[in-house]
Amino acid sequence: MFKVNEVPIEDTYCEAFEGVFTRVLLTAKNSKRLKKSAQGSTALPLTVFDESETGVESYLDSDLTPDDRYGAILQFWVNKKSGKEKLEEEFAKRVRQGILVVPGTRVFNWNDFKDKFGTLKKIGHCGDGYEWIEERFGRQVINIPIMMGEFLVEEKIGYDVGVMGGNVWFYCDSYDSGIRAGEAFLDSTKDVEGVVTPFDICSAGSKVETNYPEIGPTTNHPYCPTLKDKIDSSKVPEGVKSIPEVVINGRNEKSVKKAMKEGIKSATSVDGVIKIGAGNFGGNLGRYKIYLKNLF
Repeated sequence: MFKVNEVPIEDTYCEAFEGVFTRVLLTAKNSKRLKKSAQGSTALPLTVFDESETGVESYLDSDLTPDDRYGAILQFWVNKKSGKEKLEEEFAKRVRQGILVVPGTRVFNWNDFKDKFGTLKKIGHCGDGYEWIEERFGRQVINIPIMMGEFLVEEKIGYDVGVMGGNVWFYCDSYDSGIRAGEAFLDSTKDVEGVVTPFDICSAGSKVETNYPEIGPTTNHPYCPTLKDKIDSSKVPEGVKSIPEVVINGRNEKSVKKAMKEGIKSATSVDGVIKIGAGNFGGNLGRYKIYLKNLF
């Protein structure tokens, strides 16, 4: 079996999908408000309910932003089948509820995507008709008057098609080693441009079939360590007590593969990682099959 850092890599693949996404820059007057709005607007990934999946790609120093303030690059995603209209709706909702309400924040387009949607109808009109469009920092922005001054959002936001759902599983000998492996993976992806990990360290991988369709995907029971001695269909290897997952979305397949490769190299250096695997749906749902062994 192929190994990385002496840890076996399962001969399997992750199944990834096409998604529609935007990449924007959030800035704020201070680091506390920046992190509050960045984390608040991206905190809850909801794609399983046909809503949105989001993440913080990276943080920027003030000399790299248009308004000379500290910034964060954010990504917002929906399934490709949902399209641009759904992305516009979900993006606007998260900006309204997670960013505009945080004092001193601004949102700028931060991509070179050809296709764009406007922000006046679903964000700008938060000004109740008192908003206006002006040029600031070399960009056309909507100035929304609020009770603590102003909120600025760029008038046009670009969007494109990318890859979502890349993933890696860590078969670990304890909860603690699973957390350490996940953290090592996440730390390594911070240097990969264009990717986000919307679920951070995910403790509950899902499957397609379910006994309760009204609530969406349910637990992937063959891979639950607490069920190992209770069900005949268990696929949990001996000695494995924890199987965390990290999901990766990226601008293209190349960026997702790079993040997976760097993450696996980092995670396999952690004591307690028994094996590396990935989740898929038998190749029936996603356009992309990313084989783990082909990453190296």
